[in-house]
Amino acid sequence: MRQVRLAKDAMDRDWADPGLDLDTVAAHAGYSRYHFIRAFKEAYGETPGQYLTHRRIDRAEDLLRTVNLSVTEICHLVGFSSVGTFSARFKAWTGLTPSAYRSKHVGRGAALIPGCYAMLWAGGFRSAPAPAPADEQRNSGEAR
Repeated sequence: MRQVRLAKDAMDRDWADPGLDLDTVAAHAGYSRYHFIRAFKEAYGETPGQYLTHRRIDRAEDLLRTVNLSVTEICHLVGFSSVGTFSARFKAWTGLTPSAYRSKHVGRGAALIPGCYAMLWAGGFRSAPAPAPADEQRNSGEAR
C-alpha cells in the first residue's frame, strides 16, 4: 500500500505533465502496469487513469471560472494534448462542454484573471536565452 500511496503522491504533484503516463507512475511504485492498476483501484476505487483525468478536469474547472484563457490553452495547461479528448472527458465528468461550463459559472465570484498573468504563473512563457558574454563569442583561435 505504501508504494501505491507514493505513486498517487507523484500523480498529485505532476498531474499537469502531459508526459505522465501509466508506465511512469507504475515504475514509481515498483509495480508492473497491470498490477499497479489493480492495486490502485482496490485502494482508491478508480483506475490511475480515471484519477488523473479527474484531477486535471477539477483544475480545468477552476481555470475556466477564474482566468481569461481559451479552452485550448486551458486544455494544454492541465496536461491534455488533444482538445477533442479534453472536451469529451470534461463533458462526461461535468455534463457541460468547457465553453458552456465557463458561460454558466463566469461572474460568480472574483473577476477573471487576465490570461497573460495566468500563463506567466503557470510557466507558459519562455524567456529568450541570454546573449553569450563577449569572451565566449570570439573564435577560439583569436588572440586575446
